[in-house]
Amino acid sequence: MKNTYGSAIALTIFGESHGAAIGAVLDGLAAGIPVDEEFIAAQMEKRRAKKGGLSTSRIEADKVRFLSGVYNGRTTGTAITMVIENTNTRSGDYAKTLGLCRPGHADYTAHVKYGGFEDFRGGGHFSGRITAALCAAGALCQSILLAKGIRVATHAARIAGVEDEALALEEEKLNAQLAALDACTGLPVLSEAAGKEMQQAIRAAASEGDSVGGVLETAVTGLPAGAGEPFFDSVESQLAHLLFSIPAVKGVEFGAGFAMAGLRGSVANDPMTIKDGRVVTTTNNNGGVNGGITNGMPLVVRTAVKPTPSIYKPQQTVDMGSMQPAELQIQGRHDPCIAHRAAIVQTAAVAFGLVDLLTQRWGPLWQAEEEAPWNTD
Repeated sequence: MKNTYGSAIALTIFGESHGAAIGAVLDGLAAGIPVDEEFIAAQMEKRRAKKGGLSTSRIEADKVRFLSGVYNGRTTGTAITMVIENTNTRSGDYAKTLGLCRPGHADYTAHVKYGGFEDFRGGGHFSGRITAALCAAGALCQSILLAKGIRVATHAARIAGVEDEALALEEEKLNAQLAALDACTGLPVLSEAAGKEMQQAIRAAASEGDSVGGVLETAVTGLPAGAGEPFFDSVESQLAHLLFSIPAVKGVEFGAGFAMAGLRGSVANDPMTIKDGRVVTTTNNNGGVNGGITNGMPLVVRTAVKPTPSIYKPQQTVDMGSMQPAELQIQGRHDPCIAHRAAIVQTAAVAFGLVDLLTQRWGPLWQAEEEAPWNTD
């Protein structure tokens, strides 16, 4: 099982949904970076399940403990180990359906790959619970970016067919939108009316024992031009790799994405001009990337998040013990929608990916320096 990703910086995640703890190890960060535990806790709170019928009733504290790599509030330059304890497990719910593969889950594929030795409780290592570890590591990376004027935020662009307000093209307005999303503690949307309609749709599905999906859209402002590589290590390649690692993500697109296929080149191309002494484009159909390299415009990426596979309706499945068809009606505590909780996870994944890409381009010292090297090039 491969649990580590990254080039200049390595991120390892570990743990199972119903194990003692989950966590992450970040290796490759420079020494001397301030570690704002209050900021990290605030990001973790955005992912945490809450009461109100929009998420699972499994409520965890999600307090992050640093076991290594941080001393007196700053990174030491050695591997940073973060641990989050599991304190509210209810494993008996899964013992009742042992051997019955849950449709839409990794139960069958995990059983085939690991020969029945996998931890099946709550999905084990395949569970969305593990994204809390990614969120913790990504929050530290996010704070590094913020110190250099790079802002990353994600909104629920669509849930259950309900559309949120669109992100602005004009960078000043977009920055204001991202700041509002940063400050948001509820559903990560720009439109309060859309948020209320999304909540109604989620609760309606939950009342029927069903679930809904959505589209998450992340924007990044303040990125310098010149990060990334052509072909295999392109910005899109590396970020897509991370985004597809988030459970339930089934599609990724950058900029105008699949809509580009229906445009003519004269419309799809982003006209270029000079503004305040730097090269900019008047549209952003390419989402801030050309040839796999950042062009200095806002990075825009969207993911398709499938409906939560854990639903309470009876479903057709198989019993791995008897190798016979069977019917399954799951028990336990599950989210009727995971898109809104996954928004901060997506922000975390993008933040980690960008710190890795920027470190590949400018080396590790920029992470702790007051002035970013791309501002002095």
